[in-house]
Amino acid sequence: MKKPLVLIYPKCSTCKKSIGWLEDAGVEVEVRHIVEENPTAEELKTWWEASGLPLKRFFNTSGMKYRELHLKDKLPIMTDQEQLDLLATDGMLVKRPLVVGEKILVGFKVKEWEENF
Repeated sequence: MKKPLVLIYPKCSTCKKSIGWLEDAGVEVEVRHIVEENPTAEELKTWWEASGLPLKRFFNTSGMKYRELHLKDKLPIMTDQEQLDLLATDGMLVKRPLVVGEKILVGFKVKEWEENF
């Protein structure tokens, strides 16, 4: 089985917790720095479609960048492609950790992770 890809921002406390959780669970993963190697719009579109989640879940709604750009007001009037293109411009806009494996997991929710690892 291929190792899941986990996109993280190393300074993020939730990302650190999630990596610790994975290590404790004995799950080997491939880690990718979400800012240095930002996901492309194509990757994001593939992951979003595979996830079955609303596209808004892929946005880091508690991030400074999200607030600075007033995305709460702008997202509802943007097309899906415009949102994907915007996400691809800056890893800080993307909700993290983002796990790409058999399932796509956005954010760190222990119960959800326990069910999927």
